[in-house]
Amino acid sequence: MTSSIEAYVPHRGAMRLIDRVVAVDEAHAVAELDVPDDGLFVHDGAVPAWVGIEYMAQTVALWAGARAMRAGGAPAIGFLLGSRRYEAGVAAFPGGATLRVEARCEMAGDNGLGVFDCGIAMNGDIVATARLSVFEPKDGSALLEGGISA
Repeated sequence: MTSSIEAYVPHRGAMRLIDRVVAVDEAHAVAELDVPDDGLFVHDGAVPAWVGIEYMAQTVALWAGARAMRAGGAPAIGFLLGSRRYEAGVAAFPGGATLRVEARCEMAGDNGLGVFDCGIAMNGDIVATARLSVFEPKDGSALLEGGISA
């Protein structure tokens, strides 16, 4: 398995927020990122804690991309449908901090729907948790272009 994050997630440029693959298997994915000192979401040298939902969603994308590759396919576009109980023990993630993000698959249906328990650790302590609901349509690009219905 390659360890390059770009091989697994469709996010590019400033919108790819996770940096490294730590682990990925049938049930979960773990990614790391270094919180930037400047950039799209940085305010006063830190990234607001609400961005943690996107860190979690991109870790789910890592899991889905690895799953697709194991099946002989390629990573596809997916959608975050919602989050439940996002709780953050910090107001922001300080620039320069290394975060470890884990997404554990609780349910993945044949219809593209999935549910993941997620957490973010900083300095070994869990600082944010949530349950994410996601959808990976058979042809996400066509869906975005309005060519098919969900």
